[in-house]
Amino acid sequence: MDLKLLSQALIKLVLGVALVALLIFVPAGTLRFWNGWLLMVVLFIPMLGAGLVMFLKAPELLRRRLNAKERQSEQKGVIAWSGVLFAAAFVLAGLGYRFAWPILPRGWCLAFAAVFLIGYALFGEVLRENEYLSRTVEVQEGQSVVDTGLYGRVRHPMYAATVLMFLSMPLILGSVCGSLVMLGYLPVLAVRIRGEEALLRQELRGYDAYMQKVKYRLIPYIW
Repeated sequence: MDLKLLSQALIKLVLGVALVALLIFVPAGTLRFWNGWLLMVVLFIPMLGAGLVMFLKAPELLRRRLNAKERQSEQKGVIAWSGVLFAAAFVLAGLGYRFAWPILPRGWCLAFAAVFLIGYALFGEVLRENEYLSRTVEVQEGQSVVDTGLYGRVRHPMYAATVLMFLSMPLILGSVCGSLVMLGYLPVLAVRIRGEEALLRQELRGYDAYMQKVKYRLIPYIW
């Protein structure tokens, strides 16, 4: 059992919980913001479960998922902008609760929580299908093209899952303003995908043929 890997994963999880809680509840000025607790539950409980499964069944995959250091300057910028968008959306949601800005009805928030979990399930399926899945844009030793399952429908099913998850987050919080801010994730993601595909075409054998076989990047028949 790799106790160092386990401790790294748990530390990152705890830090993530603390950061999201600060971004939501401090601007809200209270811990009674129930939407914040709803998001924390649907975000971190499945994350803990997925982490434990990877630790027990695929520790190398978990190790790659914990590595978030990008090498390319463009991708570093993408990560930075994504962080800004997340922070802004969460802070706006907290401020919206504090100052009684318009908020989505509870039923809608619960519905978007279900959408978020669907995205999580798709993300889990992608992890199962692709053992080379990393948080950074890179080609690993021995990596080959995966073209079955979800990868047979779109070239970037992981990112498709994150679109469902990330766009749902501010809506779980009931924040209209936060959801508008989070739309900025779409052009940021487009930049990341184009940069990733340029690298894969250059360094991963068979990726050009895969692009001819699977036409769509993110959404079938759209893009």
